[in-house]
Amino acid sequence: MKLAKQIGVGKAALQLGVHESQLYQWRKAFEHAQTVSERETSLAVENARLKRELAEVQEELAIAKKAATYFAKQLK
Repeated sequence: MKLAKQIGVGKAALQLGVHESQLYQWRKAFEHAQTVSERETSLAVENARLKRELAEVQEELAIAKKAATYFAKQLK
């Protein structure tokens, strides 16, 4: 891809001994892989954030349950 950017797709294809359309297909596949990678990274970050949030909410729920049990005993 660097070579195609430097000297052009036509000259790069001749130099590499492949058809121009092959270089275009490779570039398209490379760009698609990059967008998939970026999307996976974004999803991993979101997943980590949601796991932290879930842990926090679970901790708050455990505290609320303990408090409810304590106050229920006090009412008896």
